[in-house]
Amino acid sequence: MKVNVVNRDNQVVGDIEINLSDRETKNKGVLFNRVIRAMLMNARQGTASTKTRGEVSGGGKKPWRQKGTGRARAGSIRSPLWVGGGVIFGPKPRDYNLKMNRKEKKLAFIQALAQRIKDGKLMVLDELKFERPKTKDAYELVKKLGLRKALFVLEKGMENEYLSLRNIEGIEVRNVDSLNVYDILRFESIVVPKEIVDKLNRRVANG
Repeated sequence: MKVNVVNRDNQVVGDIEINLSDRETKNKGVLFNRVIRAMLMNARQGTASTKTRGEVSGGGKKPWRQKGTGRARAGSIRSPLWVGGGVIFGPKPRDYNLKMNRKEKKLAFIQALAQRIKDGKLMVLDELKFERPKTKDAYELVKKLGLRKALFVLEKGMENEYLSLRNIEGIEVRNVDSLNVYDILRFESIVVPKEIVDKLNRRVANG
């Protein structure tokens, strides 16, 4: 698929090929939903834990006799109704992981990128270089490109670019190797420097 290449002034200076099929998959939305849900579930630690009345220490003796005190009957100070008592149906450690077919994950990644290109939301930047980390210069670039909520895709070694962009509101940065379907779909715009398009193509080929 052809993508326009723009310069720092947001002017089209050419185009470049990203190796994606423009053929759409049936039930694409369902596929995206499954992949994103699996990603978010797999990110959960599942370490939340509470104690039931049988696990809380103490409470072996009946607090007071059953009748004659004028108070409600009680069998243990560790009842869930008491402060410091156990928890009814509280969370226990569990595994939230959901398995996902590799071919489905690869297909979702390709289809998400293709959708962003069709919508005109993916732009290739002719050059993205900063001589030194400077947020002011990066902010001016973002402003000229007309970006609000955007994702910049970088690669290892682009330290000045990363440090310049990371503190701008609405802008996030990802390494091309860690780019995923969730990131692609949740941002209004995606910016890819021209120099890493080849690496993005290899990522598409490898899934």
